Amino acid sequence: MIDLYDPFMISLIVLSISVLIALVRVILGPTAPDRIVGLDTVNTIVVVSMLAFGAATMEIIYIDVAIVYAVLSYITTLYVAKYLEGGEI
Repeated sequence: MIDLYDPFMISLIVLSISVLIALVRVILGPTAPDRIVGLDTVNTIVVVSMLAFGAATMEIIYIDVAIVYAVLSYITTLYVAKYLEGGEI
């Protein structure tokens, strides 16, 4: 059973609030680059949340999934930045 007063679980609550704040930037961002930066921030916070949850539950699979998600997020950010710059993909 997971203890809600575990430091990892408290950090997950704080990270969830951070995701909501970053989603405000994604929704209200006046320009496309602002939205992309907000989305990249959300992706980074999700990766950190997966790592914290994996540490809280002592399950290795969450850490493996976080690594794969981080690599895919990085590649996607590169492609979107290249597209917004006007280059060919």
